[in-house]
Amino acid sequence: MHDQTEGADQRRQIALIVYPGFKTLEATGPLSVFGYAAQHLAAAGRPGGYDVVIAAPEAGPVPSDTLMSLEATVALRDLGRADTVLIAGAARIEDALARETALVGWCRDSGPKVPRCAALCTGSFFLAEAGLLDGRRAATHWNYADRLRQRFSKVEVDADAIFVQAGSFWTSAGVTAAIDLTLAFVEQDYGRDIALAVARDMVMYLKRPGGQSQFSTLLTGQMAGQGTGPSSMKDVLAWMGARLDQPLTLDDIATEHGMSVRSLSRAFAAEIDASPMATLESLRCDTAKALLLDTDLPLKTVAFRAGFRTDGQMRKAFRRRFSLSPRDYRARFATAGT
Repeated sequence: MHDQTEGADQRRQIALIVYPGFKTLEATGPLSVFGYAAQHLAAAGRPGGYDVVIAAPEAGPVPSDTLMSLEATVALRDLGRADTVLIAGAARIEDALARETALVGWCRDSGPKVPRCAALCTGSFFLAEAGLLDGRRAATHWNYADRLRQRFSKVEVDADAIFVQAGSFWTSAGVTAAIDLTLAFVEQDYGRDIALAVARDMVMYLKRPGGQSQFSTLLTGQMAGQGTGPSSMKDVLAWMGARLDQPLTLDDIATEHGMSVRSLSRAFAAEIDASPMATLESLRCDTAKALLLDTDLPLKTVAFRAGFRTDGQMRKAFRRRFSLSPRDYRARFATAGT
C-alpha cells in the first residue's frame, strides 16, 4: 500500500457518491470512520482531517435501501477535486446501472483522475460498466461475484477478497468491508495509531487482510445445504472443528458419522466443494490465523493448538494456501498487543 503519511498534516477531500437505493451502511460506515479519525487527530493535537461532501446525480435528499435518506449537497456534474471518491453499492445493482447513466459517465470521464477511486460492494459494477476495471482484479459482495464476472468478462473478479487495489482504483467486498477499506485509507493518510484508535471506537479489527477469505471454512459449511448421508456436512464440520488437536484420518471421520469414505468424499464435494482432508486443513488454518492475529503465542504453540503436527507442517499449509509463512502473515496483519 502506498504510504501517504509524509503529508499527514494535510486535510483530505472526500466525496461519497450515493443514488436512490444505495446501501445505508456502505455510506454511514465510512462517514463514521472519517468522523472518528478527525476527532482523534484533534485530540492528539495533530493537523489534518477530512472534508467530506455527499454527491449524487442530483443534489437533494437521496433515499437509501432503508428508511434513512442522505442529503446530497453536490450534484455529480458540479463535483470538484477530491483526494478520494467512494461509490456506494446497491442491492438492485442492475436496475441502478440502467437508471444511473450519469454516474456511469462520471466514472468513465472523472474516475481515472481521482487519486483514490473506491467502489464499495456492488459499486464495482459502476466502474466495470465504465470500462475502468478491464484487465484488473476487483472485489465485490460474494453474492454478486458471479454476476459481475458474467456481465464483465474482462474483469478479474476475486470473490474472496475483502478489498482490492488495482492502481488508483479500489473495490471492496460486501457492506462492512467498506469500513475495512476506509480504515485502510485512514492508516494510509495519518498512520496506524489513528486508524487503530478508530477501529477501537468501532469495536473492530484495525483491518482484515485484503486477501483474506470473506468466510471461514466453518461458516461456509454452516451455509451449505443438508447432506445426503446420515449426518449433514454442517454436523461433520462441527465435529471436526471440535477435534482439531486429534490426528484425524479420513477413515476416522467417515466411521464416526456412519458413512463410507466414498460417500463422505462425495458429500463434501457437493456441499463444501472440497475433500474432507482439505477441509480439515482449512479449519486448522482458520484456527491458526485467529491465533496469529489475536495472540503473541510462539509459532510452535499456535501450530499445536490448531492441530498441526509441527510448525513446519503449518508453514507448508500457509505457503500453499496464502503464499505467506505464518510468521509473515502475523507480521503483515496482526493487531495483538498494539
